[in-house]
Formats: sequence, structure tokens, C-alpha cells
Amino acid sequence: MSRYYTSGRRKGRHLRLLLLMSAVFFFAGVKALTNKTEPVTAFAGNEFSLHPVDVSSAEQTQRPQVVHNLPDEPAVQIPSEAEPEPALENTVALENNTDTEKSTNLMNVKPSQVIGMRDKLNQMLSSTDGDKEIVSVKKQLSQLAGEWLFARNVMPGDKLCSNYRVKPGDRLKTIGNNCKVPYQFLMKINHITDATRLRADETIKIVNGPFHVRVNPATFTMDIFLQDTLVRSFPVCLGQPGMETPMGVWVVKKGGKLIRPFWTDPATGKMHEADDPDYPLGARWIGLVGIEGAAKDRVGFAIHGTKNPQQLGMALSRGCIRMLNEDIITVYDLLMPGVSKVTVTD
Repeated sequence: MSRYYTSGRRKGRHLRLLLLMSAVFFFAGVKALTNKTEPVTAFAGNEFSLHPVDVSSAEQTQRPQVVHNLPDEPAVQIPSEAEPEPALENTVALENNTDTEKSTNLMNVKPSQVIGMRDKLNQMLSSTDGDKEIVSVKKQLSQLAGEWLFARNVMPGDKLCSNYRVKPGDRLKTIGNNCKVPYQFLMKINHITDATRLRADETIKIVNGPFHVRVNPATFTMDIFLQDTLVRSFPVCLGQPGMETPMGVWVVKKGGKLIRPFWTDPATGKMHEADDPDYPLGARWIGLVGIEGAAKDRVGFAIHGTKNPQQLGMALSRGCIRMLNEDIITVYDLLMPGVSKVTVTD
């Protein structure tokens, strides 16, 4: 009885083993025929997808990879081999303008050439006549500023920016005052999160200011200059007929830079808070004081934001200079109270 039971059990094991091996070969054959790939963990946009996504091998060669940099840096897309681009660390990718003979080819500009190209384009502003050519030169200068001004590194040969070795007892606010630029701007370009914790012998980038503003009512544009070099150009909304923005020179009011302040409508006396649906001041307020021309001794005027982009390029305000919220934040960070001037002239 025992011998029969043992023999039967061995036969059962052999049968199950044969069935299992048959199943393995069957599924392996099916997979080879269908050639289906396994799920691949992929990136979705700028966020990492926690759920696996099926991506075929063909799609993987066409889809750009997303490299995640530090939190304060944008994600960089690296194209596939089918769409080669210049290496980011070796070139400055800028738009190639072919609209005018005076325009300069800025494609593949090396970092060592950025400052020379900037200065050449800046000189062209005073010698270029056509409106289209001027717009093109301003656009290219704005693009270059992203490399030499708003980035952390100091470009070779740059007299507007330099490296500074922090001394014991240095305060970032004092350094900013000496450079005539807001210390908050130095914090941004140096990725400093706490202005009170500078380390002695640390090297930071400083910018030799001040920044100034020129507003042209004829074109409804605002140009931002570091000393005499253009760094940005923005569309604006100006004063309506009968309430025109006064011509002349203004200076940023000391204590006049405010973030979403209360505002009282002079016509109705109604007080507006920043959360009100009809709040008109946007994200920032930069108070101005007139010092020359028709603006002299005028007060109550300002540069401020708006959430209505359709107002740009029009005369709708009560004399103030309105900008998009993201643009006014940039300008707010650059202008120094009591130092930075705003010139309104055709």
C-alpha cells in the first residue's frame, strides 16, 4: 500500500511539472509573437508620474527627456538625436533675426561673446531708425539679458556685473545700497534664501546699478535700462485723454514700493482691498515723485499692475502706468527708491 501511494504521488508531481513547463513555453511564444514592451516609468510634463506609462521603443526615441533641475531653475528639455540642438552649456540660443540688414545673427553665440554682442546691439538702438528694426534689437537685448544679468554667472568682460567676496560683517542690504540696486534682486540672482546669513569669504554676483525706466507714450512701451544698457522692454497702459500721464522725469518714491496696498478711489471714496474683484492695482505699486518737466512736483502717480491684458497699448488709466502683473513684479525688483528715475517722453 505504501509503495503504491509513493509511486502515485511521484506521477502526480511529474504531471504538474509538465503542465507548468508547457504553460511557460506557451506564454513565452505569445510574447515573442506580439513583441509587446513592458511598462516604462515616464515623465509627464514637468511633474514625475507615479503611475507607470506604456511607452513603445519608437516613442521613447522621439519623446524628449525632462531633466529636473534645482527648484529655482526651469526644467530643461533635451531633444532626441533626431532633432539635434546646440549644447546648452556651450552656446546661447537666441532668435536669428533676418528682418533688417542692421540686425546681428545671434544664433550660437558663445558665452565669451555675449557682452560684446550686447554692447554692439545697445549701440544700434541710437542709430536704428525703423520701428520694426528697433523692436527687433530690443527683443534680442532682452534675450541676452537672460544670460548676463538674470543668471548667476558673471560673463567675461562685463563691466555692469562682477563677483564680490563677502567680508566679515557684510550685510546684503548694505551691499545692495552700495550697488544702487535692491538687495532683493541680489538675493534672486544668487539664489539666497535668507539675506541675514551671508558667509564670510563667500563669492556672490553683484550688479552695478542703478536701473532706470523710459516710457514712450507714442508706442505704449516701457524700456528698462541698467545704467545705459537696455535689459527689458514691456507694453504698458497710460493715462486717458484729459488724464494723460505727465511728461518729464520722475523718481521712485522713498517708501513708495508696496505689495497689493489698500486703495481708495478718489472719484467715489470707496476703499478697495487686494481681494476685491474690482481691485485695480494688481500685484505691485511703485509710487513716483515728479522732479522735472510737466511731472515736476506732481504726486499720486505710480507704476502698478493690472490683471487685464487687453488694457495694454491703450490710454485708459487716470495717469498711472499700468503693466501686466508678471511684468510689474520684475520692474519692482529692479528699481531703487530715491535713486531709479522714470522718464516719460516721446
